[in-house]
Amino acid sequence: MASKAMCLSGNRLDRLPLSGPILRIIVLISLGFGFEIYDLFLTAYIAPTLSKAGYFTPESLGLLAGLSTVGIHGVGTFVFSLFAGLFVGAVALGSIPDSVGRRAAFTLSMVSYSLCTAVMACQSTGFGINVWRFLAGVGLGIELVTIDTYLSEWVAPRFRGRAFALCQVIGFSFVPLVAFLAWCLNAEAPFGVDGWRIVVGVGSVGALAAWVLRRSIPESPRWLESVGRYEEAAQAINRIEQRIRLRRPDVQMNASGTANQADPGQPTLSAGAYRKRLMTLSVFNFFQTFGYYGFSAWVPTLLIARGIGVTNSLEYAFIIALANPLGPAIGYWLGDAFDRKWQIVGAAIAVAVFGGAFSVVTLPALLVCFGALVTIANNAMSYAYHGYQAEIFPTAIRGRSVGFVYAWSRLSAALSGPIIAALLTAGGVPLVFVFIATAMAIVVVTIGTFGPRTRGLALEDLAH
Repeated sequence: MASKAMCLSGNRLDRLPLSGPILRIIVLISLGFGFEIYDLFLTAYIAPTLSKAGYFTPESLGLLAGLSTVGIHGVGTFVFSLFAGLFVGAVALGSIPDSVGRRAAFTLSMVSYSLCTAVMACQSTGFGINVWRFLAGVGLGIELVTIDTYLSEWVAPRFRGRAFALCQVIGFSFVPLVAFLAWCLNAEAPFGVDGWRIVVGVGSVGALAAWVLRRSIPESPRWLESVGRYEEAAQAINRIEQRIRLRRPDVQMNASGTANQADPGQPTLSAGAYRKRLMTLSVFNFFQTFGYYGFSAWVPTLLIARGIGVTNSLEYAFIIALANPLGPAIGYWLGDAFDRKWQIVGAAIAVAVFGGAFSVVTLPALLVCFGALVTIANNAMSYAYHGYQAEIFPTAIRGRSVGFVYAWSRLSAALSGPIIAALLTAGGVPLVFVFIATAMAIVVVTIGTFGPRTRGLALEDLAH
């Protein structure tokens, strides 16, 4: 009976059109994602100001100055603290969405992140800033895992790529916001408050507001059925179907025709097929991050290394940041036209090519142009793999599976700080992009060779 119920739920959900009620869910989830992205990109835009203000000196860092023994010092401690928190949130707490539900996980992650970020904005030492940055990262880690699991479970296969692309278009639209605020406020102190504290505070308040707005989203019917709450699952789908019929009375949503395969009940991560997918996505996540955060979290610093002044580097970084929504915007039109594994492969190749060009050009206009192209390629890869890593695992373990593979990207992101800093010192920007190109080559081979195809397939079919 359980598998029949899950099979019926999957069929009904996969017949829902990408119309008002489903779009509303995507938009509300995306608002929360936007403030997660806002916070992730804070590093690139306020770290130079914090460093200049003396927050990352050994005296200000206190006990955390000991990280210098493993090559993590100065601004690197700020980068490390965030991604260490993201790692803990993803790997240690990634099972929370599977245990308590997607909606409860959203509440826990957003509220904890918002409070910790607000406290961080009030700190006066590098030690305090980094400790609360770590704790905020834990909340972010849960949030990002839950977004992927939730979206994949609501949207039909024929629209799944577009849904993730739309989510990331909205989310990455917040990057120009943080870049603009940092550019305007970093050197200022409105009302006697340091500008960087206002930039951080905007993220905290905004995330809390986003949580309030999305309290009305329904629980995932697929998750409800995975824990035996079949009546609630049916009610959730009934309500969505009723809302769609009011707007689209011509749409047929009856669960008839060929049934999907049943979701495999309570699978384990050690099962053969899932173990292979875990290994493939873990390797991918570990190396893709060097291309993504190796560039995005270091844009002003990389520009400075190319001879651009601090003030101009923030201006140019803001211009490059405007390109962030373009990658997933392209994906909104192409996200379901090609298999996601090949979208990931193509984007990784583009990151390597455009990154190589960025590392050798000297004219500011060309630096901005190729910086924008690297950003577009990175974010095209981002929307594709976020959907990909969620859809290839079964409902009962989707959260913990995504958390496990995603945690490897958090680990490599934490390592990216000292690695990029060391490469900049040793060989400048060209050596940084040799390293990034190597990481992208590993991504291409891993996903191109071992990644399963997913285009047009129901979650229940992909679970086998």
